[in-house]
Amino acid sequence: MKRMLILVAIVLLLVGPLFAEEAILIDFSLLKADILPNADNTLTHNRATMMDYAQVAGGSFTTEQKAVMKTSLAIANWEILLASSSRTVGNMTLSYTAEAPSKQWGTVLGVRIHFPVEPHNAWAQIKPPFEIPAFEPQANVDDEGNIEPADDGGDGITGPSRFENNYGVVKNVGTIKSVAVNAYGLNFPHGLSTIIIDSRGNHKPVFMGYLNYDGWGELRWDNPAYIQEVRNRDLRLYPLYPASTPFVKFGGFQIMRDAAKEGGDFVGYFKDVKIIYDKAVLDTDRDIDDEALWHIILDRETARKVWEMERFGQNQVLRYLEQQKQATENTFQPTPTEDTQ
Repeated sequence: MKRMLILVAIVLLLVGPLFAEEAILIDFSLLKADILPNADNTLTHNRATMMDYAQVAGGSFTTEQKAVMKTSLAIANWEILLASSSRTVGNMTLSYTAEAPSKQWGTVLGVRIHFPVEPHNAWAQIKPPFEIPAFEPQANVDDEGNIEPADDGGDGITGPSRFENNYGVVKNVGTIKSVAVNAYGLNFPHGLSTIIIDSRGNHKPVFMGYLNYDGWGELRWDNPAYIQEVRNRDLRLYPLYPASTPFVKFGGFQIMRDAAKEGGDFVGYFKDVKIIYDKAVLDTDRDIDDEALWHIILDRETARKVWEMERFGQNQVLRYLEQQKQATENTFQPTPTEDTQ
């Protein structure tokens, strides 16, 4: 009996460190534009994260219009959302993202934000062009941006989805222990938060620290509510099936500017976001494959995947329509004279 108690105590001491995992939530060096050059022969989209929203656009668009209804997580496509008090035309025009060549990392996310110069608090969010889907199946993308299902027939639910493995999604995440951001500081006294989206759709800003340093540095947040000692945790038994595996998604960054600090332009660079977390479910070799028999998780997550695509597609279609209505002329045509009439 005593030997058994000693064994249990040893397992309790080791179980926390054994179950901890580290993963790259998103790596911006993988989001370089590599397909679909524009009129200036500049590449515009990222092959690995290409998304086609023509399927939810409706039947009132022509084949040519649907052919260009594509977007991706290419760095230049990311958006800057300013606080309502800062959302002037001038500030929005001067706030954007761009690919930044780094000697150390290759390509990183470069950000320019134009805060108000007046002395009041302001914030800005650096957001992906669409909410990163958690259940997008694997696919092959050609040089024209056309998306075809992968040969393995994965559905993004029972196997890895397209945006796992450094593209914005990490699955089987229980409690997050730490978050780290590789950011380049230019002595700006602004605060940085990372926005994490959980499997319930909750957006959680995590304050990382201040960018008042020079060069590359790792800003880290350690969860103050994380309980290291397993003996102090609230241990409960949950049904192993059909509970779906929780996940987290990258929702963007938030830059906070204090009223007492200098306003105007802010410039920053970001390489990646990493997390250390507890596994939600241990990988085990079970006698019966519950999901193959009942398909409960597949049906549930398929419905969620359809909802994700509909929400993503509707927003993109509205942007496409607004872009089509946008004036493209920069100069007026010369007024005809009597000789030219």
